[in-house]
Amino acid sequence: MPNEGRPSGEGRAIALRTRLLAAMLGPMLGAAAIIGVGGATLISDVVRRTNDRVLGGALGAIAETVQVERGEVTLDLPPAAFGMLENSERDNVYYRIAVGGTLLTGYADLPAPDPRTMPVDQPRFRFARYRGQDIRIGEVKRSLPRIADPVIVQVAETLDNRRALMHRLMIALLIGELTLVGVAILLLRPALGWSLRPLLRLRRAVEARDGGARPDFSALEAGPLPSELRPLARAFNRLLRQLDQATGGVRRFTADASHQMRTPISVLKVQIELARRGSSEAFDEIADAAQRLERLVTQLLALARAEEAGASPPLETVDLKEVSAVVVNRLINQAIQAQVELNLEASAAESYRVEAHRTLVFEILANLVDNGIRYNRPGGTVTIALAQGEDATLMTVSDDGPGIAVEHRDKVFERFFRVGGASAPDGTGLGLAIVQSAASRMGAQVEIVEGGAGTHIRVRFPRRGEDGGVGFVAEMTVSGR
Repeated sequence: MPNEGRPSGEGRAIALRTRLLAAMLGPMLGAAAIIGVGGATLISDVVRRTNDRVLGGALGAIAETVQVERGEVTLDLPPAAFGMLENSERDNVYYRIAVGGTLLTGYADLPAPDPRTMPVDQPRFRFARYRGQDIRIGEVKRSLPRIADPVIVQVAETLDNRRALMHRLMIALLIGELTLVGVAILLLRPALGWSLRPLLRLRRAVEARDGGARPDFSALEAGPLPSELRPLARAFNRLLRQLDQATGGVRRFTADASHQMRTPISVLKVQIELARRGSSEAFDEIADAAQRLERLVTQLLALARAEEAGASPPLETVDLKEVSAVVVNRLINQAIQAQVELNLEASAAESYRVEAHRTLVFEILANLVDNGIRYNRPGGTVTIALAQGEDATLMTVSDDGPGIAVEHRDKVFERFFRVGGASAPDGTGLGLAIVQSAASRMGAQVEIVEGGAGTHIRVRFPRRGEDGGVGFVAEMTVSGR
């Protein structure tokens, strides 16, 4: 298949460098556009104000020459006023001076203002259309002594120079922005390469683990990492630890299974050979060896489940009385055959619900009761006692067998350690190891307590919350005698 051996999504995702470049260029281009619009507005305003100042100077120079002589309005148009308006674009200049509605001089068809809307001696500017061209008009109203009508002075020019200046400034702004963006693009790629160098080191540290004869699950050494990559490195190192635990569990299970199954398999081979030679007793030995092998495999699998690496199982509400009753019913026949009495002691008024995992609680209790039956004597008793402590719910399994010597109490929770050695009852030495591993996964504690003759093993379930319960069996007794 074309995607075989390829991680999910590979070939479809955009490269991280490209993503970062786009993420940086996008806002940069947006900012450039905003600056361009703002710059264009500012340029338009500056060009207008600058040219209006020149136009206003020419208007003032002409207005100053308007005088009253012998009751009549006179003026002397200064050539310098029109010289101020000369420019390289050779804009057309127009003017108009009128007293009231009577033209004194200038272009009669130049758009005239309404004198009533104009303040006295305050120039104003406006755009207009004249002779097929856009023009800018500067105009002022003057009031002269002994003249009833106001004098309106107007000076106008076409907009070619303004447009040319604005165009040059816009081109300069655009070139500046394009230069800035281009330089930024040239500098961003090496800057991104430098920024992504810690990620490259991290990748090389991972790739260096490939190709070894044995997987290396030790923590990655990628040198100092930026704060954004530290959580990724920590999460990856946690994953490596979990993988190490998982593979370690598989290796231990394989070693334990190969070591412990060697003896019953050898017995099976010998007895099968004897059966072929006609020994009728060999079939009983074969059946016994097969039973021991079945129990060994069952306990090895239980230990593997209890020691399973990774996240702890989700906690649930477990009724210890209900699980205890199931265990008692499951082991009734074994107890009857061993002539051992099973007891379940719990108060009907108390609730023994704990936050745990039902399968693991069952494994703990089944192994403790199984040990109590196996290492007991005919006529003995195995008791499951439930009680509420100050800060924990207690589950104690007691028997009145030979007990565990003080010097062995630190070793009984080790795998394949058996009290009594070869003279001990048939077993695998895995029961208490299963109990210890399963309890630790739920945050419970296992301890051997003093209680007279026999063995007394207590499991403490921390109380994480109160939960009301219902009445159950106060005491259950199954006699094997």
